[in-house]
Amino acid sequence: MRSMQFLFKLLPQVVLLACLALTAACGGKDATVEDQPRTSRDDAWLYNEAQRQINLGGIERAIAFMEQLELYYPFSEYTRRARLDLVYAYYKVGNSESAIDAANEFIRENPTHENIDYAYYLRGLIYFDRDRNPLEKMFRVDLTERPPHDAERSLSYFSELVRRFPDSEYAPDARQRIIHLRERLARFENHVARYYLSRRAWVAALSRARNVVENYQDTTEVADALRVMVEAYRELDMNDLAEDTEKVLRENDYSADRADKKRGLFRRDKRAEPERPAS
Repeated sequence: MRSMQFLFKLLPQVVLLACLALTAACGGKDATVEDQPRTSRDDAWLYNEAQRQINLGGIERAIAFMEQLELYYPFSEYTRRARLDLVYAYYKVGNSESAIDAANEFIRENPTHENIDYAYYLRGLIYFDRDRNPLEKMFRVDLTERPPHDAERSLSYFSELVRRFPDSEYAPDARQRIIHLRERLARFENHVARYYLSRRAWVAALSRARNVVENYQDTTEVADALRVMVEAYRELDMNDLAEDTEKVLRENDYSADRADKKRGLFRRDKRAEPERPAS
């Protein structure tokens, strides 16, 4: 009887050990980098596993494989090929700082790489998406009242891509985003200009509005900027300039522009980002 009681006491421990053994035996394809024997993890294996995980959507696991590849085989051809994918992977998981660092390093070390244009494109994309957080994206929050630091960087990077690689497959998408970003920056300038009007800072308001007219002529914000200029000129008793500006407003039909502005020029839900190049 005592032996039976002893066996019953040991039963939970026996079951636990059996489950652990079964789990280890079934690890198989889902094992992490650390689960693999060190001798089996050569550069080709790590690279292929990273690619497989990216294709399956396991981006965080792919990052782990590529970081191991970078650590153990920094001068491998597989490591060089994986660096562009690492930029993409960091971007997809929202690690924008690491993505930018990796993109800058790739551009600096691989100026003649056949897919260098994609690295330039990713830099612009990272800052384009960083301009708003996930909740703002979900509810389509208007960002025109927020200082557009990330938008300015994104515009700079996309413009550099289009200038350096005008025939790149990523250039058409970059051009569309440039249109959106220029609208964003011009709208912020008008927001600040109207703030200055409310504070009776006529010269400052005039300066901001004139910046829109001179540097963002191709945006839908020009009409609002001209209206700010008219009001500021009137308050400054510069009536001749106010009348000239009003004449420009009358001679140009901005109704279509204002309708376009309400719809928005870049609809993320209707556009797919270009595919990443094959490694």
